[in-house]
Amino acid sequence: MASEAVYSVWAIPPEDVDVRCANVMTALRSDFGGPHFQPHITLVGAIKLTADDALAKIRSASQALRPFNVTVDRVATGTFFYQCVYLLLRPDLHLLETSAHYCTHFGYASSTPYMPHLSLLYGDLSDEEKQKAQERVNAIDNALAGLTFEITRVALYKTDTEDKTLKSWEKIAECTLTPN
Repeated sequence: MASEAVYSVWAIPPEDVDVRCANVMTALRSDFGGPHFQPHITLVGAIKLTADDALAKIRSASQALRPFNVTVDRVATGTFFYQCVYLLLRPDLHLLETSAHYCTHFGYASSTPYMPHLSLLYGDLSDEEKQKAQERVNAIDNALAGLTFEITRVALYKTDTEDKTLKSWEKIAECTLTPN
């Protein structure tokens, strides 16, 4: 039997937004530590599947989807490692429906309501450090809040959530959403 691994589905920001986020992320890591990861918006959280099954699911789920816009609401901080400092996204209908679409295809049921966000820093920081990191983001790029950008690519990543270094995380496949 084929072995299973943990996979996630990510919406990938366009090149210009990717670069802006990566610059902020590099600055935050130099100040606060934490692992390196690609800027992304999680559509499906960690789910255990075989590689073939995961690939088939992302391909079939991506066929019917069109590109969509997302808008950054504000820089926010969270309460656990994978949501330390992030860009909170407006929960607009298209984004919520896209996540629900992928979750249905993957048979993923979350224990918590979907909160669309783009993480900038993973870590276990004190509230005071998170506050400083949040201020640092606004100081580096104060135009992130309110930014709207188009998502045209989704990717399947292998994401072992036990690996806090993220060194085992890897992109398995990428699909481009095509306008109808």
